[in-house]
Amino acid sequence: MTSDSTGDYQELVDEISELLGAPATLENRDFELIAFGAYDSEGDLDASALDPVRTRSILTRRSTATVRTWFEGFGITRATGPVRIPRTPEAGVYRGRICLPVRHRGVVLGYVWLLEDDPGPTEDQLTAAMRVSGRIGALLADEAQHGADLTRELRAVLTADRGWQRDMAVAELRTALGARANGPHTVVCVAPWPSPDPSDAPSVRTIPGATALCTVPWGTTAHSLALLVRLRSPDTLTPATSAAARLLDQEPGSGTSAGEVTGTAAAGIAAGRVGIAELGAAWQEASAAARAALAEPRLGPVAEWAHIGPFRLLTSLPPDSAHDPAVAPLLAPAHRELARTAEVYLDCAGQAGRTAAELGIHRQTLYYRLSRVEQLTGLDLDDGEDRLLLHMGLKGARL
Repeated sequence: MTSDSTGDYQELVDEISELLGAPATLENRDFELIAFGAYDSEGDLDASALDPVRTRSILTRRSTATVRTWFEGFGITRATGPVRIPRTPEAGVYRGRICLPVRHRGVVLGYVWLLEDDPGPTEDQLTAAMRVSGRIGALLADEAQHGADLTRELRAVLTADRGWQRDMAVAELRTALGARANGPHTVVCVAPWPSPDPSDAPSVRTIPGATALCTVPWGTTAHSLALLVRLRSPDTLTPATSAAARLLDQEPGSGTSAGEVTGTAAAGIAAGRVGIAELGAAWQEASAAARAALAEPRLGPVAEWAHIGPFRLLTSLPPDSAHDPAVAPLLAPAHRELARTAEVYLDCAGQAGRTAAELGIHRQTLYYRLSRVEQLTGLDLDDGEDRLLLHMGLKGARL
């Protein structure tokens, strides 16, 4: 979404606030805050602060699934005119509300919310406010179409083969983004993502710096979520790390978080770049960082490609390359403890004292286990190349 459309929403919400003499909020149909009109009337803001549901919506920019279900129970998804909702203190709704459904061509796209006070707005005022909500609906529809275009173009870039096909996809995305394509960007990968439908992800409007998102196949049956993020500079990834955390905390359509659905969701962030010419390479980096975070929990749940160490190399190798015949015996379930001992020993640069302390075992136990590793693999742990092979094989197997 461009800054111009942000201003348009704010102006329209302020217009409704002026028409009805009350502060108004605009949310999309997923109850994510778009704009808040603070009508300048004594006592209005103080009173609204006493309503937990409204306060949370403004501060966190979204409502909970429980609040959403409660309000939808009043028929707001089907309504074509204002809906009055009574105060319900036990639900955290300390003041009554008026909901103006925002529709376009019969489809509800959002809601304008107002706190109702006696005597409340007149029918003429509400009719005028509904006309403004219709203009908001047209703007939301245009934005949704533009977002769908960006989703399609971004997915085309990330799934295209290298060469002229990717070059054409990048050119199409550059046209769709306009001037925004020339600034610093990075890519975030969240994987596995529980739904192939990008509409189950947050709106890019609610993620600071987000430009576009799409879902991309992850393996043979799963999916990942890709997010294109604008940066202040290529060296400052803060907007991307915040976006990654936001995505991991997202509630998809199922009502659960990505981590709860997949069990082990993680996010990877590519190095920053100016422009989108290297978007394909950035996606490879983000995917690699996500894979590394899934394989090595200490790197996650959000991992930057620049900080995943040897996994930068390991993730670029073909999947079958990790299955070296010398290392294979250690990967059997019966030898899981020996494999862990060997990997910790190699992580500790072969220092027996550090390794024993890390594992919580006696040195003699460590030496016995390492001798068993040599017997099973045929590798000499005093040989640098054998140690390198074993180290890479053990780490690569977890990818």
